Amino acid sequence: MNKTILLVDDSPTLRLSVRFLLHDDGFRVIEARDGIEGLRKLNDIMRDNIKIQMIITDINMPGMDGLTFIKKVKQIDELKFIPIIVLSTEFGDDKKMEAKGLGVAGWLRKPFRDETIKKIVKKFVR
Repeated sequence: MNKTILLVDDSPTLRLSVRFLLHDDGFRVIEARDGIEGLRKLNDIMRDNIKIQMIITDINMPGMDGLTFIKKVKQIDELKFIPIIVLSTEFGDDKKMEAKGLGVAGWLRKPFRDETIKKIVKKFVR
């Protein structure tokens, strides 16, 4: 069975790129356009008893931004310890510190190298 990752990003091109990249390594990638859709997808995942191994999220998105999304995810007992990686063009220390305070496992800056994202995902998802 595939290992499942939730990818939350408002860029369809980025979602497609990450999905293909991780799919080649045997990961199932469930996509959401923003934090609101991300929370809906997480509810569906939990309802369907699918085990999610990681969340990758952008910070700057319409609807619900990544930091708000992360706060809400960390309030769900079943998801409290799921590793969350930020993938963003944002590089301000204030946002990074806030994300770290919320329990984010890592921060990748866009644009990213294919091997870098694969390496980070494999580090957290075994």
